[in-house]
Amino acid sequence: MESAALSRIGLAGLAVMGQNLALNIAEKGFPISVYNRTTSKVDETLDRATVEGNLPVSGQYSPRDFVLSIQRPRSLIILVKAGAPVDQTIDAFSEYMEPGDCIIDGGNEWYQNTERRISEANQKGLLYLGMGVSGGEEGARNGPSLMPGGSFEAYDNIKGILEKVAAQVEDGPCVTYIGEGGSGNFVKMIHNGIGYGDMQLISEAYDVLKNVGGLSNEELAEIFTEWNQGELESFLVEITSDIFRVKDEFSDGELVDKILDKTGMKGTGKWTVQQAAELSVAAPTIAASLDCRYLSGLKDERENAAKVLREAGLKEEIGSASSGIDKKRLVDDVRQALYASKICSYAQGMNLLTAKSLEKSWNLNFGELARIWKGGCIIRAVFLDRIKKAYQRNPDLASLVVDPDFAKEMVQRQAAWRRVVGLAVSAGISTPGMCASLAYFDTYRRARLPANLVQAQRDLFGAHTYERTDRSGAYHTEWTKLARKNN
Repeated sequence: MESAALSRIGLAGLAVMGQNLALNIAEKGFPISVYNRTTSKVDETLDRATVEGNLPVSGQYSPRDFVLSIQRPRSLIILVKAGAPVDQTIDAFSEYMEPGDCIIDGGNEWYQNTERRISEANQKGLLYLGMGVSGGEEGARNGPSLMPGGSFEAYDNIKGILEKVAAQVEDGPCVTYIGEGGSGNFVKMIHNGIGYGDMQLISEAYDVLKNVGGLSNEELAEIFTEWNQGELESFLVEITSDIFRVKDEFSDGELVDKILDKTGMKGTGKWTVQQAAELSVAAPTIAASLDCRYLSGLKDERENAAKVLREAGLKEEIGSASSGIDKKRLVDDVRQALYASKICSYAQGMNLLTAKSLEKSWNLNFGELARIWKGGCIIRAVFLDRIKKAYQRNPDLASLVVDPDFAKEMVQRQAAWRRVVGLAVSAGISTPGMCASLAYFDTYRRARLPANLVQAQRDLFGAHTYERTDRSGAYHTEWTKLARKNN
């Protein structure tokens, strides 16, 4: 007989994310055991559990004690750095685990690593879940979006816990069983890729409003606050309005202007773009956002380029761009351009998920994915409800761009979208995300592209053959011989 004192679940890896998720689980009424190789982190978590409401958290100081403190079938969440540390942690715990016990990796792991670990766990009779966790530190403590994939039996064992711990929206908790294998990690990766695109597009909207419109940080804060009341309502727009209001503690003005223009990254955006190439799926907005992060890292080179090109006679258009601008119209145009660009970014992410789901037979439910992203996560936005409904109307939707509702909105906004991109180009302000989204839209909507010429070129230099529009089959032409003969 098992002691009633045993914990319902365990969590190992007590950096801030791990601590917050453990306290969230405990606060929802589930006794939890916690472990960390650095014992001070265990003590720190126990102190927080006491301060934050005498929460039912049990601290353990060895892998054996940790595993044995959890009731069967055991469920252990690990939140450690992706890669080798995950394998090392699994090895440390699995020695004391029994068939039917489950390991849940809550990190940003490469999906194929998860599939390998599922196979290795199965050989020991263990169950395995790769669970994407989105929402950052605040989400982990107060309600994240959770994307578990792998063993359905393992999910079923902790479904009740996850549904209480996840963010809550009007149509349920922000968690669902994603599918088999590494689907949970893959979906979280694409979620992050969409986030890359989203942040890039917002930064471009800021750049245009500031440097073409000449708007102050105070005005920008008000604009983003207003936008967050309408179609652009989202976590990223909300926090952006807050960012513009924070004063610098060391000097006059706002902190945002003192931050170095050099963006970091942790790899999921790169993985997303690599997968787009592997799957032959166009994701130009997400790719543009990644390129911008790479270019932002070339700070010294960019400063030198600005100096060299200025000396070569390049005139700086940004400073003079705001003269004669109708600010009210510009703000409205940028709002519409941002919204239309975001639709394209999300469309690209959903198309990547569609392609991978077909390749791996995951049978992803795209409406459900949109639903669980409505709360707790970085890309949560009011228009995710509309994406959910689009896939409910048509589960086989080829692209969000051709959903009747979204198509109407794209058409309504394209004039403003084109004005913003054109204005930015004239002012010498790069808007690669908006340009990529617009190019994606313009390419996707055209019934005929200049790819016929590319096919002719490939056939000329490589005899790759081509297809015709008026008859079936593959054809090859002696282009150079015929061209010279007819000259």
